Amino acid sequence: MIDEAQMRLLALCTLRIDGTSVDWSLLARCALRGHLDSLCEGFIPEETAVARKALPLLRKGLAELPLSQHFARVEGELEQASSVDAELVTVLDPEYPENLRTLTDLPPFLFFRGKLDHQADSRSVAVVGTRNATDLGLSRARRVSRELSEAGYTISSGLARGVDTEAHRTALHFGRRTVAVIGTGITKCYPKENSSLAEEIAEQGLIVSQFWPSRSPGRDTFPRRNHVTSGMSLGSVVIEASGTSGAKMQARVAAEQGRHVMLLESLVDQQPWARKMVEDGRATPVASAEQMLEKLETPVRLRQVQPPAQLVFDAK
Repeated sequence: MIDEAQMRLLALCTLRIDGTSVDWSLLARCALRGHLDSLCEGFIPEETAVARKALPLLRKGLAELPLSQHFARVEGELEQASSVDAELVTVLDPEYPENLRTLTDLPPFLFFRGKLDHQADSRSVAVVGTRNATDLGLSRARRVSRELSEAGYTISSGLARGVDTEAHRTALHFGRRTVAVIGTGITKCYPKENSSLAEEIAEQGLIVSQFWPSRSPGRDTFPRRNHVTSGMSLGSVVIEASGTSGAKMQARVAAEQGRHVMLLESLVDQQPWARKMVEDGRATPVASAEQMLEKLETPVRLRQVQPPAQLVFDAK
C-alpha cells in the first residue's frame, strides 16, 4: 500500500501530453522541496527553462483528466511490482537514498528488490566498464571490486555483461554488499543471461529501477540508468571503456554530479577520452586500491537540492 502523497506524485509521472511527459526530475525536485500540492494544482515552483517548458504540459494534462483518473495506471504498475516482491520508495520518503537527494536530475521514485541500507549505500562505489571487456579487464574488475569491498565500500554497477557482471559477482563471492541499478523495469532483467545473478543480488543486496515496472529496455533507458548508478555512488571507477561505451558516459555524468571519477591508468594510456578527462581535471588516474581509497576519503561535492530563488506561477 502507498499513501496519498506517493500516489499523487506517481500519478503526475503518468501525465503524457502529445507524446511528451512532464520532466520527472522537475517533479522530483519540487516534491522534495515540499511543493507537491502546488504541482497538483498546476503550479511549478521553479524558475528554470525546464519549468517554463513543463508548465503548459502540466496544466494541459490536469485539464484533460483529473489527477485521480491516473491512479488506475499507477495501481497497475504497483501490481506488477508486487508480482516480483518489489517495493517502492519515493523522494517523499526518508528511506530514499541519501546520495540521490543531492542531484538536480534525481528520479522521483525507485522500485527495488532487496533491502535499502542508508549507511552502507551512502558508501557506494560504482565499478563499471565495457560489455566487451578483455580477460585482463575482467581480472582488473574483480581485483578492484574485491579490494574496495574489503575496505567497506558497497559495490554498485549496472548488471550489464562484462565488467558490471564481474563487479557484482565478486562482491557476492566475498559476502559483500552490491547494488545493481538496472535499465529496465523491476519486473524484467537485461541481459536475460544475468537472471540468476539478479536473483542473488536481490537476496543479498539491492536491485533498483527508476522506471515503471512494465518498462522494457530501450535506447534511452541505459543512459538514464547511468545517472542513477553514478548518483547513488561517491565515485565511479572505470575499468575499460571505448569512446562509445556507456561507461564513458557515466564518467562524464559522475564528474557533472560532483562525484569522484577514477580511471585506471591502463585506460588513460589507451583512450583519448580518458586522457582528456584527466587533463581537464575531471578525473583522476589510479593504479592501485590505495590510490582509490585515498581519493574516496576526500569529500565529494554533494549538495542538497536547494529551494529556488523565484517561483513560477505563469506560463508567460
